Amino acid sequence: MFQDFVISSIQMKVKETLRRRESLVRAMGQPSEIVRGSLLERTIWHKKGCQTCAKGEGHPALILSINYPGGRNKQISIRPEQREQVERWLKNYHQVKDQLEAICELNHTLLRPETAE
Repeated sequence: MFQDFVISSIQMKVKETLRRRESLVRAMGQPSEIVRGSLLERTIWHKKGCQTCAKGEGHPALILSINYPGGRNKQISIRPEQREQVERWLKNYHQVKDQLEAICELNHTLLRPETAE
């Protein structure tokens, strides 16, 4: 009798975990507008011949910085009118990443449903 209850309880946990996982997958939608990296604001300084730099103002610049394994880094200059788009894509990336992490945690539960809380 007790064994039947344990198996039934495990089956219920598995069903609930699968339901939660499918809900996360549906909520994720189509992750096409994403970008990984960090948006940096910098000031570019010319060494000579620039009146703006000579006055100490410099030139503001937006840079999307992407790190790769092995310490490699790629930097892409972003035009001011692209700022909102890049910020939105970065936000989308972090949301998708968080959802993938949640799905992975649920999959861990599916691997060992008898130890799930």
